[in-house]
Amino acid sequence: MADPRGFLTTPQQHPERRPVAERVQDWKEVYPPGALLPIISKQAGRCMDCGIPFCHNGCPLGNIIPEWNDLVWKGDWEAAADRLHATNNFPEFTGRLCPAPCETACVLGINQPAVTIKNVEVSIIDRAWEDGTVTPLPPERLSGRTVAVIGSGPAGLAAAQQLTRAGHTVAVYERADRIGGLLRYGIPEFKMEKRHLNRRVEQMRAEGTKFRPGMHIGVDLTGDALLARYDAIVLAVGATKARDLEVPGRDLAGVHQAMDYLPYANKTCEGDYLTAPIDAFGKHVVVIGGGDTGADCLGTATRQGAASVTQLEIMPRPTEDRPAGQPWPTYPMIFRVASAHEENGERLYAVSTTEFVGDENGRVQALRLTEVRFEGGRPVPVPGTEREIPADLVLLAMGFVGPERGNGLIDQLGLALDERGNIARDGEYATNVPGVFVAGDAGRGQSLIVWAIAEGRSAASSVDAYLSGSSTLPKPIPPTARPVTV
Repeated sequence: MADPRGFLTTPQQHPERRPVAERVQDWKEVYPPGALLPIISKQAGRCMDCGIPFCHNGCPLGNIIPEWNDLVWKGDWEAAADRLHATNNFPEFTGRLCPAPCETACVLGINQPAVTIKNVEVSIIDRAWEDGTVTPLPPERLSGRTVAVIGSGPAGLAAAQQLTRAGHTVAVYERADRIGGLLRYGIPEFKMEKRHLNRRVEQMRAEGTKFRPGMHIGVDLTGDALLARYDAIVLAVGATKARDLEVPGRDLAGVHQAMDYLPYANKTCEGDYLTAPIDAFGKHVVVIGGGDTGADCLGTATRQGAASVTQLEIMPRPTEDRPAGQPWPTYPMIFRVASAHEENGERLYAVSTTEFVGDENGRVQALRLTEVRFEGGRPVPVPGTEREIPADLVLLAMGFVGPERGNGLIDQLGLALDERGNIARDGEYATNVPGVFVAGDAGRGQSLIVWAIAEGRSAASSVDAYLSGSSTLPKPIPPTARPVTV
């Protein structure tokens, strides 16, 4: 184990974020470079090396957390990076973006603050990149088999890297102009600078993975053409069909889906625009949805110079302590403060939008809402609580309901869907079409980055076995696995 008295003598400590007044003036990550290193060895030493480490169960990747905590505490950073990469292709992504279900499952967290596992993880991989120990791992020989991966988000990239390293010739298709999926155009720069994504793509390119951005599969290349060209196909197209809000005024100018808004900010950071086509400067912004995407909109609008930002959530405000009905080691629904919430904005809970109000030019200028209470699990308006708030820009961040159908790929391939509208698959991630597999949100539904990477790795194992007869690639989860939560 790490420090035998670590959790008894060392309190939990988090790094200091950059001052709000400084960080809202740029798009850099909120933590200054190297902020973790002065504290991280002692924090890793708080790990108890439990007899049954429930952090493994909380993490769908099965990260060997006690081992790399111990190695960090001892100062063996290279071995820690090896242990980390044994289960996770992209720890610099999860270390920045994952909500860390491993930490809520930490045994130490039963009666005191948990080990800061996520911070240890990102420190290990950042140190590995700085030390030059992250290098391409091309296969020793090629199998002669070809695989198309459709979608370059975390599931697609994980599947592609695993299959490339197994010796297959892999091409990753992405409809956007750059590789990365929602990692590229859904995650703001202040949460993850895209240099981290770029160097992973370059590593994969050096290993032999081929990238085909700007290719809209189903439109530029049909499903039949894919089946004729490749020995296997992995669909990692995500669940990008956004949930809508059908209330009066929805068609007014200035009411947008979050994923129509956020990519423009990323493209502006890439230098594609001087000013984003949808910009919050000087506007009263209302974000509908209290999750991570809503917080991303809040932080983005703040950096664009919004006059005000209000985030609406239909559910009641969560408690700050773990609810009795959500015991350890489940992931509790508690009140959380993202970095964006520190910077700006007002959060309103238990409210529902009833109408978007427009001006004489057909542009939104206000939003009408009402408070709600829950009866029988459904929101009911509270009489006399209706009010109007200014809204020049409204962003819908209410989640996603499944894969898109507009490009025709699902119908072209003749894929079966499950009862939730996701692409159906069996226990081996295989669809009803031979040689076609599905990984990530397209089969699971909207989920977390860590689940996407785990599914990409697992699907790659199934594809490798389909092509080769057997596989030694790891398969961390079956498609039926679900989070330890309520």
